[in-house]
Amino acid sequence: MKPPLPGPLDRLAGPVFDIHGKVVLVTGAGQGIGRELVGILHRRGAVIAAVDIDEAAARRAADELGSRACGIGADVTDRNRMEQVIGEVTDRFGRLDIVVANAGVTPVPATLRTMEPGDFDRVLNINLTGVFNTVHPALDEIVRSRGHVVVVSSCAAFAPGMGGSPYMISKAAVEQLGRALRVELAASGATAGIAYFGLVETPMTHAMLDADDLGRRINDLLPWPLSVRITAEQAARTIADGISRRAARTIAPSGWQPYALLRGVINTVLDGRLAADASVQDIVRAIEKRR
Repeated sequence: MKPPLPGPLDRLAGPVFDIHGKVVLVTGAGQGIGRELVGILHRRGAVIAAVDIDEAAARRAADELGSRACGIGADVTDRNRMEQVIGEVTDRFGRLDIVVANAGVTPVPATLRTMEPGDFDRVLNINLTGVFNTVHPALDEIVRSRGHVVVVSSCAAFAPGMGGSPYMISKAAVEQLGRALRVELAASGATAGIAYFGLVETPMTHAMLDADDLGRRINDLLPWPLSVRITAEQAARTIADGISRRAARTIAPSGWQPYALLRGVINTVLDGRLAADASVQDIVRAIEKRR
């Protein structure tokens, strides 16, 4: 399948950014989008620091790339460890030009009423605070190199979060982090961008929507083209191409573009319809019965 063509949001870009020889740190690089991304960027000439909570997976990703790559084990929720990782990368390669905060998880399906507070905290700690822990200690290097930061949000940031609200909440907050960072870095010549994805064929998606009865029912509610899935490689290529344009925003698949542009209007109607939909109410009741 060909990669999606840039849409209106994809074209909100700055000057061309040649990544050849640039040092790139990617979290969540042991599998899925992150694993595909480090391969694409390495083939384009970048030096790679592949970071993952699974150190063995991070090292495998780096070993497969061969030269100009290293694998590092780190938990993005560990602030001190992430500061150490940034130091290790700059000590080894002498600089850091690009950071992609990609690590993330999905919650156990539950409503806000029935979820375990610890599940909420876990998702926010990884998906939001983990992004801050990755980006914050790197910013002096990014400013010094006039580099680029990508934070991975999701189209879930502007979709209703029934049964999985911690994920949507975290991704909406990451969007705001990325927007603030773009403005704050502008005076230094560095840039930041936000990556949004709909459904991506990853182990996380399969566990949430395909291997679970309620997940399949929720997936069936999605209308075309919002139900269209892309591969992890396509998602990674979208990020890589966005980096080369210093894009403020990238979004895939393309069916989410109108939703992203018109969400203020669409969400007003959609929230009301979902709240009144009998099938949605049945799913919510079924989710709550599980707890």
